[in-house]
Amino acid sequence: MNFKLIINIALHLLRARLKQTVVAGVGVTFGIAMFITLVSFMNGMNDLLDGLMLNRTPHVRLYNEIKPSENQPISYAENYKNNTNFIASVKPKDRGKAIYNCKSIIHDLKQDARIVDVAPKITAPVFFNSGTIEISGIINGIEVLAEEKLFKISEYIIEGQVADLLQNNSIIIGKGLADKMLLKKGDIIKVTTSKGNLASLKIVGISQVGISEIDDVMSYTSLVTAQKLLGEPTNYITDIQVKTYDISTAPALAEEFAVKYNLDTIDYQTTNSQFETGSSIRSIISYAVGIVLLIVAGFGIYNILNMMIFEKMDSIAILKATGFSGNDVKWIFISLSMVIGIAGGILGLVFGYIFSSIIDAVPFNTAALPTIKTYPINYNPMFYVIGIAFALVTTFIAGLFPALKASRIDPVEIIRGK
Repeated sequence: MNFKLIINIALHLLRARLKQTVVAGVGVTFGIAMFITLVSFMNGMNDLLDGLMLNRTPHVRLYNEIKPSENQPISYAENYKNNTNFIASVKPKDRGKAIYNCKSIIHDLKQDARIVDVAPKITAPVFFNSGTIEISGIINGIEVLAEEKLFKISEYIIEGQVADLLQNNSIIIGKGLADKMLLKKGDIIKVTTSKGNLASLKIVGISQVGISEIDDVMSYTSLVTAQKLLGEPTNYITDIQVKTYDISTAPALAEEFAVKYNLDTIDYQTTNSQFETGSSIRSIISYAVGIVLLIVAGFGIYNILNMMIFEKMDSIAILKATGFSGNDVKWIFISLSMVIGIAGGILGLVFGYIFSSIIDAVPFNTAALPTIKTYPINYNPMFYVIGIAFALVTTFIAGLFPALKASRIDPVEIIRGK
């Protein structure tokens, strides 16, 4: 088989029907370009949302949950202990949310090679007071440097610095809370705990995640300030946040730590199950739309090659009469379709990158997400590999069936028919 001759014949057939060839190539180019643009944008959007939610969530969280007593009085009675009972008179124990031996647990976790670092935290419901305004919210007492290292909370600070929380009696409040109470950086806000403790804290920053449910109630202060506010000792901690090197191990580690430390645990997948489902659906939709575009382009190539076979029956008959085998004719038309696929695919990658760059350069201005300046685009090289691979597969299949049909043409019947 002389592949050089086969390629020359295929190129000659392409030039003979240049308009149809260009149309088929444009179809492949458009399909690949839209696939690259759509997938890059949707995955960039997923990455943005991951930054807003998943990156702010510990991979494993250790805490104490209020739970009902497992053993009720009726369970101790010989006549009833093995039966199903619906009497529950012993209420949950008021053991509090504090994690006992927290320092030894944190030290042990930091020695674990699977863990990046650990950040202790205090979470407590409070009332924010400014003048006659009183709003319920949540105060987070954090170890400032550890929290910044693991969760990059500075990315969501629109006024002030995270390091300012190292000052005594300072607080960073959410944008929604600041707007409701007409507060700004430098103002004083009064905070009342559920036990009636009252403190005046200086606002050193405003944060904005872009999710109103968080921005309307959330605030940050240092771990020491939160302990003083709640009237608790320096070893009082309600949460231990863990970040792992391999995020996929979080569910297994959560189960392991629950047994090892006798604490309640929750992993990031359970915490953000609905969010992860949405990300997966968006990715599936983007890939599905891109694949449909390429399949449509494949049908266009199939139709063009089919028409070419009908119009070039005499040429095919002459080729076979001069010694070309059916296999040679088949590879002529497969080569023809692959040339369209390669040229269209490469141009599609180029235009896909150009379109993605244009979107990436468009300013993204929204009051809800002031820290995001442009539309998110993910330039993962794998998207381009998938795009060109699918273009080649689609055009190969589109050209294969007409090629098989051409290889079965009987030159004697064609010549007699003429």
